[in-house]
Amino acid sequence: MQHTEVDHLVVAAATLAQAAAWAETTLGVTPQPGGRHALMSTHNLLLGLAGSVYPQSYLELIAIDPEAPAPGRARWFGLDDGALQARLAAQGPELVGFVARSGMVDMHRWGLINARFQPGPILSASRETPEGLLSWKIVVADDGRPLAGGAVPTLIQWSGTHPAERLAPSGLDLTALTVRGLPDLAHQVLRLRPLTREPLPGPALQATLITPRGPVILTTAQHAPG
Repeated sequence: MQHTEVDHLVVAAATLAQAAAWAETTLGVTPQPGGRHALMSTHNLLLGLAGSVYPQSYLELIAIDPEAPAPGRARWFGLDDGALQARLAAQGPELVGFVARSGMVDMHRWGLINARFQPGPILSASRETPEGLLSWKIVVADDGRPLAGGAVPTLIQWSGTHPAERLAPSGLDLTALTVRGLPDLAHQVLRLRPLTREPLPGPALQATLITPRGPVILTTAQHAPG
C-alpha cells in the first residue's frame, strides 16, 4: 500500500489575532495570511517549515471565521467542541492534530475503516489566494474531531499546487513527531514516516519545532483512548 507523508500541523485558536500573537511570542515568527474556507466557515494563517525531516510541510493556525455563516455540519479539527473553545479562550492556541497527504486518499480512508475507525466522508474544499485557487480533497469525521485524539492524521489529497510552495521561509523546522494511541493496523495502513510511536499515557500528538526562540514542543491537550 502506498505510504502517506506528514503534510502540516494544525494549531487551533480562538481568533486569528490570538493566533498571530501566539506565533510571535511562542515561536518568534510572524505568520503569513492564509485565506477563508467557505466549506467550514474557518480561516487561517500559515508558516512554512524548513522540511529537513518532513519535506513540503507547514504549520496552520486556524480559527472559526466570525464573518462566515454556519457551515451546516461540524467544523474540522474539533473547532466546534465546547471544551476546546473554553481552553482556547482561557489558555491560548493549542495543537489539535496533524494532516497527512496521500496520492490515493480513498484507499487510505478505506484502510482506516478496516482498522475500525470512522474517518468520515471525502469532502472537496478550496480557498482563494492572491496566487490563485488552492483545492484539495480531505477526509473529515462527521463530528469533526481528529481521530484518536489527534494520533491518527486527517487525510488530504492536493489538486495541483501545494501551499508550502507559496510560503516564504519562516525560520521554523519540524524535526520530530510522536504519536500515542495509533493502533498497529492504522499504522500499517498509513505507512507514515518518519514517525515515532510511543505507548499511552501521554499526549496523543507531540511535535518538536526548531524556532528562532530555540526548540519548542507542542502537544495536544487530549489523550488518545487506550
